[in-house]
Amino acid sequence: MTYISNKDFYLEVSKGNVPKHSIVNKFGRNGAVGTSLAFISISGQYQSPIAATSLEILSGSTNDTSAGTGARKVKVVGLDASWNEITVEVTMNGTTAVALGTQFIRVYRMYVSESGSYATISAPSHLGKITLRTSGAGATWCVIDTIEGTATGFGIGQTQVAGYTIPNGYTGYLLSKTVTVESAKPASIYFFKRENADDVTTPYTGVMRLFEQNDGIAHPFNVNLKAPLQVFPAKTDVGFFAKVGTGTASVSTEFQMLLIAN
Repeated sequence: MTYISNKDFYLEVSKGNVPKHSIVNKFGRNGAVGTSLAFISISGQYQSPIAATSLEILSGSTNDTSAGTGARKVKVVGLDASWNEITVEVTMNGTTAVALGTQFIRVYRMYVSESGSYATISAPSHLGKITLRTSGAGATWCVIDTIEGTATGFGIGQTQVAGYTIPNGYTGYLLSKTVTVESAKPASIYFFKRENADDVTTPYTGVMRLFEQNDGIAHPFNVNLKAPLQVFPAKTDVGFFAKVGTGTASVSTEFQMLLIAN
């Protein structure tokens, strides 16, 4: 038997050389965490409806369109009604909402997949804030932001969502987490999980449970152990919340997970 160190093992997983294993990297940011509990994402949300939902997408800029100089296509990644991971690529139509055509029960990642510009420091891949929302101008699900945080500006090309849901048929093993907070604004960070997220009838067994809390975080904080920090069965929601004592602060989090097919 050939011994493989932890480092070599995770490298081989990342390279796709270990069947039924993959690495999930998630990061999120909320630039305006206040004294009330807030989810760590640009939108401040991680939508978790009890049924799959029809969605639509649009931009704050008319240039994010099929023949424009900004985002032409965006990929949306999440779970379908059966809690299986799906990716839908949608062609943008500027400030006019476009239906995705496929219902989602969770969305944890979006990114620009095709642009009308060869991106540089002065020419981003999208020119407006891109919003995924419930069809009919409903609740916001995810946002691909601009650096300025405005409807138009320099696009960052990717969502920032510190949440994830374990797909059907998989188990997740939390490997590491990192938290950073705006200088001199200590925050309390809460890491929650909800197993049995598909149990949508009372009495609910899908109970939200805190499994890690860190108070007074004012400097970068990292946990990276040899053994997994937590084990999450299929259909478990996980995500970061935060609040500050006074005022508002920018809070960013990152975590890495080993995903194994059952």
